[in-house]
Amino acid sequence: MALRLQSLGLETTVLERLDAPGGRAYVRKVDGFTFDMGPTVITVPHFIEELFALEPGKSGLQEDDFPAAVRNPGPLKRTGLTGGPQTSRYCEIVPITPFYRIFFADGTWFDYDGDPVNTREQIRRLAPEDLEGYERFHDAAGAIFERGFLELGYTTFLDVSTMLKILPDLLALDAVRNLFSFASKYFKSDKLRQIFSFETLLVGGSPLRVPAIYAMIHFVEKSWGIHFVRGGTGALVNAFVRKFEDMGGRIRFGAGVEEVLVEGKGGRALESGLLRSSKGRVKGVRLENGEVLEADIVVSNGDVTNTYRKLVPKRARLWNSELRLKTLKQSMSLVVIYFGFRVDAATQNLQHHNIILGPRYEGLLEDIFVNHVLPKDFSQYLHLPTLTDPSLAPPGHHAAYTLIPVPNNESGIDWSVKGPELVNRVLRFLEDEGYIPGLSEKLVHKSFVTPDYFETTLDSAQGNAFGVEPLLRQSAYFRPHNRSEDVEGLYLVGAGTQPGAGTPSVMMSAKMTARLVAKDCGLI
Repeated sequence: MALRLQSLGLETTVLERLDAPGGRAYVRKVDGFTFDMGPTVITVPHFIEELFALEPGKSGLQEDDFPAAVRNPGPLKRTGLTGGPQTSRYCEIVPITPFYRIFFADGTWFDYDGDPVNTREQIRRLAPEDLEGYERFHDAAGAIFERGFLELGYTTFLDVSTMLKILPDLLALDAVRNLFSFASKYFKSDKLRQIFSFETLLVGGSPLRVPAIYAMIHFVEKSWGIHFVRGGTGALVNAFVRKFEDMGGRIRFGAGVEEVLVEGKGGRALESGLLRSSKGRVKGVRLENGEVLEADIVVSNGDVTNTYRKLVPKRARLWNSELRLKTLKQSMSLVVIYFGFRVDAATQNLQHHNIILGPRYEGLLEDIFVNHVLPKDFSQYLHLPTLTDPSLAPPGHHAAYTLIPVPNNESGIDWSVKGPELVNRVLRFLEDEGYIPGLSEKLVHKSFVTPDYFETTLDSAQGNAFGVEPLLRQSAYFRPHNRSEDVEGLYLVGAGTQPGAGTPSVMMSAKMTARLVAKDCGLI
């Protein structure tokens, strides 16, 4: 977002609460290991290349969001790269194959790589009765992708009429039923139903609760692949910082915001016998150290719920009242374990990205998202980046993290007790089930975070890990808006706003919000 504002000619300062850049993409360096603490799956590299191509006076906001070379990459399809020369000045992006290796509790696995021949061959091996169903799923998901992503992905839903215009299309595409139900229409095999629905867990949504429009993720990955930035996601964050500073932007660390300053009464006022909305206007921010910074525009990349609840004065809030904020359902949270081990511990059959599914699927999701209890079983995403980039660990070692979906802090779970217990169970599972034989003897580093980290360090409401949950009733117009309804000059960006969570979506969110700023300032 800052890169885009700077390209518009607006003098931009980033205020970062932490001591280094990244936010949820913060990097932990310890004992010679480099751990990306947050997102590790890079999709749609065109969005990254677009950011590195920005220059003052060259915002790209009026250009085609999906030019022909991106929609139809031809021979570049397997990498998804358009060869942007600016990107290579700042970072190196490489494709990862397979995208994920998906393990099942019975020891079988499926390599999800987007290759049409290999995909069909694996379906034939795993569940041959579902080959015809896959063809129909492929066509249905492709239609959702065309309409929902390529045509509507950058739509800013600021009024309900915009939502109503597209509703008939969504109904015709059957994109409003839940994703797992949608997948179950086409697949008889429980394994294939899981393979083609699990991805929403990586953006904070249960396949049993998110709308089927998220079937587009299959095509997003299939079209442009899954990628890795040499040095990890933290290297991409640092590249963005260098680019921003090269463009004249300024970034301050340890600069948490305590209040968004609003001039004017805000709230409701009585005028000529009529009750009307009397918007306030931003005039800057007050930092936690008491320093006041004046600004004409304030954009919050913080948690949406806490931005309004903690930073915007209550008198200035009408639309985003406390009652409305209480009705927002937050996404689930995570326990993430960061560990380093000697390479003489075999990593049997593991790939760069691994999804290890537990013995239950629907029941486990219900426990996490509906019952808000910590189950005895678990599923996990195991990230092993040193298979691609050994520089992230000392010689002869691997750096890894494994991510376990858990309830957010609405559950009332005492993570000071349950956190260490779960960590030990997960690491023991990886060893006992043969994923990393001998791990306990080869382990040289272990640390972890729980929902308490998300609630305190990252200031996320209820310790959510992905912002507002991507339910149908919290999508499009019904998702928090990128331009504040309450305060003029206040904008929001990131996982909690439109279009949603995940690395491509938050980059889209920045472009959508930048367009609103540019329009409001008369710059486009």
